Amino acid sequence: MSIDFILPDIGEGIVECELVEWLVKEGDAIVEDQPIADVMTDKALVQIPAMYSGVIEKLFYKQGEIAKVHAPLFSMKVDSPMKTDDLMNTDSSRAVSGADNAGENASTKDSNENAGENSTAQDKIEPVGGNLFAQKTNKVNGKAVASPAVRRVARELDVNISEVKGSGKKGRVYKDDVVAFEQGGSLIPATTATSSTRIEPSYVEPHYVEKIKGIKAVMAKTMADSVSTIPHFTYCEEIDMTELIKLRLALKETLVVKDMAQQDIKLTMMPFFMKAMSLALKEFPVINSQVNEDCTELTYFNDHNIGMAVDSKIGLLVPNVKQVQTKSIIDLAADISRLTNDARSGRVQSSDLKGGTITISNIGAIGGTVATPIINKPEAAIVALGKLQNLPRFNEQGIVEARSIMQVSWSGDHRIIDGGSIARFCNLWKSFLETPSNMIIQMS
Repeated sequence: MSIDFILPDIGEGIVECELVEWLVKEGDAIVEDQPIADVMTDKALVQIPAMYSGVIEKLFYKQGEIAKVHAPLFSMKVDSPMKTDDLMNTDSSRAVSGADNAGENASTKDSNENAGENSTAQDKIEPVGGNLFAQKTNKVNGKAVASPAVRRVARELDVNISEVKGSGKKGRVYKDDVVAFEQGGSLIPATTATSSTRIEPSYVEPHYVEKIKGIKAVMAKTMADSVSTIPHFTYCEEIDMTELIKLRLALKETLVVKDMAQQDIKLTMMPFFMKAMSLALKEFPVINSQVNEDCTELTYFNDHNIGMAVDSKIGLLVPNVKQVQTKSIIDLAADISRLTNDARSGRVQSSDLKGGTITISNIGAIGGTVATPIINKPEAAIVALGKLQNLPRFNEQGIVEARSIMQVSWSGDHRIIDGGSIARFCNLWKSFLETPSNMIIQMS
């Protein structure tokens, strides 16, 4: 029996998503729960699994195209004979891995189509010129290395670029490779592609256009809305991290932290930043508040849900650690490791992206010392951490010594936070970080 897999409603009013990658191809035999495709909504990357075992008959979208919710995503021939009503009424909560309130429906169609008839003819193609040339039936391992312009040419010619053997350095695929593959399946011999004889592409486009979509589109809209509606002001300070670094290194030698490392939980500096911030927020609750749209009411939050900006493969994500005020450094380390791994893979849960009250951006992990971060609306403040530098500073005896210095840059909502409030708040946060013993005493 042949059925159409209907792309389910994956929650929060999402009506379409981008087909990021097919994990199978037409004619492939699949098993129940096998990943079929990765799709990207404006929230996260979601993996679509198979509901049944069978054979893929047709893929309705190409990579990069926009798939519609409640429309067929692919069709397949189901292995085990099932009644139509059974297929239609099967519990569909498994349709989307990691999505909340996922749903799925299946519709049946006539099963007189003959899947995979073209694959037999392709198997009979003999290599031209021996093993020096790649054929369309030979899939190159890994993802293709190619520019967006070359990928566009591949899409126009209906060529799977991952099957094209590139003639450039490290297997880079050029336009000529794609055209040659489409015309006859043969490419430039790999043995002739040296640094001195490499054939340059015959045509290079002066520019290319890429649609802004998914997470990047959400970021563009959110950042523009924040800047246009919130009067930002920036406050910068430097923090001496020398003592905190010593404490962290000492803790890494303890049995508890070594056991954490065995579970792939890292004790970074972020748990200390968050805990110190939570302690300071108790004294300055306005920093953890949010104002309504017409600026007539101010809501104070007892929970300190501290977000952290993560540079993921699908764009900027800001998951947050819930109720930091109730958690230990060890608890925070576990939560931060989980959220970081989820965000970098693009599969962070939607619940982890909601409910943040203040944000930390660790841009210094990449580089830079001072920034002007944009507030994650509707929050009231955000801090950017600069890179750690070993700099000379005078000690209490007037002697110059090397210290580990970090620049931090705050942005605040000037409608509800004045300069004095954020300066005093930052001073308290700084005191906990520069003198970790004070932080430990204050922790409950």
